[in-house]
Amino acid sequence: MELAKLTTGDVAYRYDKSIALFFSGARKVLSTSLYNGGYHEDFTAVFNRDMTQGAGMPCEEFASTYVESMRIVAQRIGLDPDRTTGMGTAAQMENVSIQSRSYKELTVTAIVTGGVETNGGRVGDPASYYKTVPKKCGTINIILVIDADLPPGILARALVTCTEAKTAALQELMADSRYSCGLATGSGTDQTIIVANAESTLYFEGAGKHSKLGELIGQAVIAAVKETLAKQSGLTPAHQHNLLRRLRRFGITGDSLWHDYEARGVTRRLIKPQFLQMLHAVGEHSGGFALGVGYIHLYDEFLWGLLTEEETCAAGGRLLTEMAHCAGVPLPAVPQGGESYMDAMATFLVDSVCVRAEELPEGETL
Repeated sequence: MELAKLTTGDVAYRYDKSIALFFSGARKVLSTSLYNGGYHEDFTAVFNRDMTQGAGMPCEEFASTYVESMRIVAQRIGLDPDRTTGMGTAAQMENVSIQSRSYKELTVTAIVTGGVETNGGRVGDPASYYKTVPKKCGTINIILVIDADLPPGILARALVTCTEAKTAALQELMADSRYSCGLATGSGTDQTIIVANAESTLYFEGAGKHSKLGELIGQAVIAAVKETLAKQSGLTPAHQHNLLRRLRRFGITGDSLWHDYEARGVTRRLIKPQFLQMLHAVGEHSGGFALGVGYIHLYDEFLWGLLTEEETCAAGGRLLTEMAHCAGVPLPAVPQGGESYMDAMATFLVDSVCVRAEELPEGETL
């Protein structure tokens, strides 16, 4: 099916688990893909391919290497394998977001698929390999089409601006890394293709944040990344409005807090579904949530070296005390050091559930 016809005259189609963008004229292409990556001026199309076979199953492999597999994909969807570049992903093509931004005669279009729930990472996280390994399926894949001509170096600058925009979108969603306690700056396998219209009469020598082109790139990519993540995995501001979601990157989860609860000698014992239901209610409480977000951010500032341990624990203790007042639970222990900082939050959450459980009438269930 036809997805969109761009101002360049290029047409994007979705078929055979792929999105293919067919060029209507000469284009300059810069690709980060292993398959025909780098800078080219003779391509006729680019594509993005869902390589998954089903839930919990590995990505499809049509050959012994990623590059050969992508050549086969190109042939299967009717492209010249020597005059195209493509990206593999584990995201579904139905969840694509296409966003365009324009100013006067200039239009920028971002065609984005993605998800960060399983592979989100922060630059500088511990690596998983050193030597060459088989290429993994990509996650946030971006095809950015600029309806203007650019010299090769500015095409590369557009790639940098595009990457910054992707990271900005993840920051605004407070997406967490799955490999550290940091915030995600992307996934571990992101890929990007930048396309410029070599036939356009518009010619730009800047794509940074001070240029109008850079502004449009940022706006289109941020909007498209947010929309596709919402479609693919439900990552939205509403979804992130829960302390359990925000605390996951520090190892505080429903299961870890249930383990802490089981170790307590409480008189009103809850079953696990009851405990988790109460726990999520505590995490979503608007007053406590806002204070909890502040508590987490203090710890981030400490980890980044912007606050001392003493400042962090003192301010965090005041926030926990206010959260306890809001929840009507006993005052929590003030964290005495960086190592105990998140333990104090975990204790507060379990305390909050225990108090709520004691308030239930005898024999009443949730």
